[in-house]
This record gives sequence, structure tokens and C-alpha cells, in this order.
Amino acid sequence: MSQKFTLIGIDGGATKVNGWILNYTENPLSFSLSDFNAEKKYSELEGHISDFTPVALQTQLQEMESKKFNLTADEKQQGNTYTQSCADVIETLVNKKKNNQIIVGIGMPGLKTENKRGLSALANGPRIPQYSDRVEQILKEKGIEFLSPIAHIGSDADYCGIGENYADGGGFKDVYNAYYLGGGTGAADALKLRGELVPLDKTKPWLAKTWEFKNESGISLERYASASGIQFIYSSKSGISTEELNNQEIYPPQIAEKAINGEDAAAEAFKDISKYLALLFYDRITSLYCGTQNLFEFVNPKRDSLSNEHFYINDTFERIVIGQRLGDLMSSVSGTKVLTIPLQKMLNQYIKDSDCLSNSVKDHYLNKDFLFFSKLREAPALGAGIDAYLSYSKNTK
Repeated sequence: MSQKFTLIGIDGGATKVNGWILNYTENPLSFSLSDFNAEKKYSELEGHISDFTPVALQTQLQEMESKKFNLTADEKQQGNTYTQSCADVIETLVNKKKNNQIIVGIGMPGLKTENKRGLSALANGPRIPQYSDRVEQILKEKGIEFLSPIAHIGSDADYCGIGENYADGGGFKDVYNAYYLGGGTGAADALKLRGELVPLDKTKPWLAKTWEFKNESGISLERYASASGIQFIYSSKSGISTEELNNQEIYPPQIAEKAINGEDAAAEAFKDISKYLALLFYDRITSLYCGTQNLFEFVNPKRDSLSNEHFYINDTFERIVIGQRLGDLMSSVSGTKVLTIPLQKMLNQYIKDSDCLSNSVKDHYLNKDFLFFSKLREAPALGAGIDAYLSYSKNTK
């Protein structure tokens, strides 16, 4: 396959940078992960501050609003380890591919600067307003050529949606309306409505993100969707700390095996997880078709309440796509028994008992298997690279 440049997707997290080279074809437009991968932990770099303390979030938000960033010495030092790690990963991939003309897409947590190329507020890391500039400068000094500057730094959730929509085997391909829930370190929500990707930042008046919801016990719905959250739920039932679970390498797949083998704490954990994921999916179905049913409270009590009116009212989903480690769990043999089957039964019952769904819409959901388990590896990095390609193609037409 002839490729004119090296296309790279970067998934930057709180502890490391993970990068992949993407395979692509232009006609037909197609993307997939190559076998070339590199990662680097920030802690591997000299100057990394292991006990780094972020600036108070309120201060970060105020300075973001004023566009006057008063970075601390620690932020500058820690920020250098972030950008150097990203540059090192890209350089490693370029050396593997032996093509130093590159297009790069980057996903990072946190709020972005006005030009979307920097990080202006992070709950657990340093602010780096010049993130893209610094990565580009480091690499240009090494003779690596950006065919186009980094267009913007994106979000995990949006990149999962882009990956599902454009990559080979993606769950958003060839469907009109679909919802995506990815469960990894946190929960990522994505939407495709009437054939277009719709970021959840644009649905804020009528559809909330998973992490914004909490149940009657005050627990965020993100706990029931993410790998670390499932550990937390099991920890609360078993009395075993999450630190000890990590030390013993007890993760969601192992917890599912414990539930199958009759352990009460694991069984109780998956009973709760099934219930709240079923309610979450029911919320998505009803919010799209007939407006919010106010099934949950908000983590932030000051968040505006959800509206019953929106542009897509009376629409239905063809698919609910479940990805990342949550998708792997739910499609596994043990996960199917303790999570997927109970969840589907509860969701079907919620749909049958619904006062707002019409009979034809109930039939639509009850007579088809609309849960789709994504097999895309490294969805955020894949989406980041695809987004960079699309931005480059748009700007060079």
C-alpha cells in the first residue's frame, strides 16, 4: 500500500503517551491501525515530578477565562515532560516507518485553549498552553517535517466516535443513528445522529454525558461503565481496597470470573453494574425519542436541567456501540453471563414498561439485537489520526 506520508495518532493520558501509525487508503477512504506502536511514561523522563500538585481548578478556570496563564515553575517543568514524551513517541514511530513527512493527531484530557492547540485546564496535570507548538518545535529540530501543523488537540470521546465512524469494522459505519459508550480509564460518550457525528458538547441542553449523572446513592454513572470504576464498585462490596486489587491483578475480567464462581461480593457488584448500565441505555433511547425522563440526578447540582425538546425528537437508534475495555468485558464469555444477559433483560423490561415510547418504537428495540461490541483497538489514537487526516485533506483541497 503506497502512503505519501506517515499518519500518526496520539492518545495522551495522565501518566503516559501512546502512539500508533495508521494505515490508510484514499480510494476508497479507509483506516486501520498498523503494527507500529510506541509509548512513553512521563515518569521515564528526567525532571518528572512524581508528586505534582495541580493549581487549584478554580484558579485555572479564571486564568483560562482571562487568557492570562500564570504558570508555576512546577507546571513548566512537568509540562516539559509531557511534550517531550509526545515528541519522543512520534520520533520513535517515524524512525520505524522511515518516512519523516508526517501528519499527527493528538487527543489529551483537559480543557483546551482558544485555538485548540494547547491545554488550559487539567484536573490532574500541568497546564500547557503551547503544547502543539512545543511538540512541533522539538521534532522540526530533528529534521521531521509536518506536512500540516497539528490542527487541534481533541477529546477521547470525540475520537472514539471518529474511529467508529471511519475505521474498518467501526460500529458507526453504515448506520444513521447510533450511540457509543466506551469504558476504559473513564467513560467516553459519542453520538451519530442523522448520519452525522454530533459531539455531546452540542447536546448539552437535552443529553448529558455519562460522568455527569449520579444514582440515588450519589455514585457517578462513570463508575459503572469504566474499568477502574468497576473495580471501585467491587471494592465497596468486598472490602478489598482498589490498591490491593491492582496488586493482585484483579480487574473486571477476574471479578466477572469470581461472580460466575459464586462469590457474593462480585455477584452483587455485577447486579448493580447491569442495573445502572441498563438504565443509562434506556435514558439514551428515551431522551432521543421523547425527551428526558429525568432518571438520574447530576453530579454538579448547578448543571442546567435537561430539555424535553430537541432537533432529533422521535428518532431511534439503530445501534448502541460499546467499546474499549467495557466492550471487551461484555463480549467475553464470563462478561456475557454476569453482565450482558442481565443488562439486556432489564433494558428490555424498561422498554416494555415505558410510558413514552410508542408501540412501534418498542417493537423496533425488542425485535432486534441493537447492542454492538466494538473490536476497534486503541480507539482514541485511531480517531486522533483519522481526524488529522480529514483536517489535512480539507485544508489541501
